[in-house]
Amino acid sequence: MTAETVDDLLTRELRDDRTALVDATGREFDNHWLCTTSWKAGNFLRHAGVRRDVTVGIVGEGPLPLLASFGTTLLEGTTRFEPPMDLADEENFRALVAPVVTLESGEYTLPRGAQRVGYGQKPDEPDIHHFDAGVWSENPAFPPLDIDPETVLLTDGERDVSHGEALEAANEIVESYGLEAGDRVVVRESLADPRAVIGGVLAPMLADGVIVLTGEEDETTAERGEYGLSSESVPEPTRIELHDVSLE
Repeated sequence: MTAETVDDLLTRELRDDRTALVDATGREFDNHWLCTTSWKAGNFLRHAGVRRDVTVGIVGEGPLPLLASFGTTLLEGTTRFEPPMDLADEENFRALVAPVVTLESGEYTLPRGAQRVGYGQKPDEPDIHHFDAGVWSENPAFPPLDIDPETVLLTDGERDVSHGEALEAANEIVESYGLEAGDRVVVRESLADPRAVIGGVLAPMLADGVIVLTGEEDETTAERGEYGLSSESVPEPTRIELHDVSLE
């Protein structure tokens, strides 16, 4: 698949019933669900002020955090997975997406005006936007996009990675490892490292493959696909080395 920006991987033409994502429990989600729900996530996050040139912090694992990152991407925002707890001095930080219980615990300090977006249980605090309920009720459509490839897609707080850089590195992984349609890539590294997002999420999307998410350590020791993305040993037949994701 050819893509200049990540929104090209979530277009209307790609909606079909092929499996695109598998969660830690083994539940499968097809391309139609992934594309449409990403659009809905973008529409919902727009209400929380997400837009171009702002950063959204995302905490946790599973389909909902991934959808929040795609929604942020569609709004030309920047995703920072697993940000630090003290964010008070972070410029352009607009929203934190995290489990409701985490937000209500007060663990994170946000800049003035930043929004809290919670997933999981219904929040008791009225200023926490409920991601689950909001996404499911949103319009399943999204206006046409024209994102500049230089737009920042990911950050880890030290390095910013643009759409163009991320997709170039993802294409290199597809080609060097020979990823093909239907291949399952198991993400065994934290998405806090942009290389894990590129190799474990964007590369299988480019290859029409399947993103496989993992959960607790005792749930991730069995083989779950053809490739495991990690800097350590994996149960899958082939390991995608994290250091092979080049951002130079």
